Amino acid sequence: MQAEIRVIRSGRRTLSLEITKEAQVLVRAPYRLSRSEIEKFVQEKADWLEKHLKEVKNKLEDRKEHPVRPLYMEEIRRLADEAMRVLPEKAAYYAPKVGVSYGRITIRNQRTRWGSCSGKGNLNFNCLLMLAPEQVQDYVVVHELCHRLEMNHSARFWSEVERVFPDYRIAKQWLKEHGEEIMRRMTGN
Repeated sequence: MQAEIRVIRSGRRTLSLEITKEAQVLVRAPYRLSRSEIEKFVQEKADWLEKHLKEVKNKLEDRKEHPVRPLYMEEIRRLADEAMRVLPEKAAYYAPKVGVSYGRITIRNQRTRWGSCSGKGNLNFNCLLMLAPEQVQDYVVVHELCHRLEMNHSARFWSEVERVFPDYRIAKQWLKEHGEEIMRRMTGN
């Protein structure tokens, strides 16, 4: 495996591996663990690392070969205006089905998130959702509303999402396959 491995030590109790979008390998490790124990862990995960590192490197190569056109500020404003019309209506429609209320709705232009739900019940949505199919928009709204019941991604959370939006897996898969390309339009990278 050809990758530099960076070790980040902290007060955590377990080891974890992460491959960043830039194809860097991060090992998060407890302070108390020896270097040899960390190396052993990495060696045990070599097959996993190899496979996923290759996928990330292929994505990076694809991004170089197929750049996306960045959105102009005027386009982002237009998407935000559209999102401010569409997404609150969807939230108002789905909230009773989920059985929750919510606070204010904010539209943002983010590079990593489609939506979020604060502990106070405020909902945030990415204006780039307007570039996704309507089913995906509905899924993200339902996903964030379900966080009003469960502020995690536990099995209970996903069963709530499925109860309200039975085909959520299709929309989730669409985001997995196409979401990064849409997000890249914020920067053109």
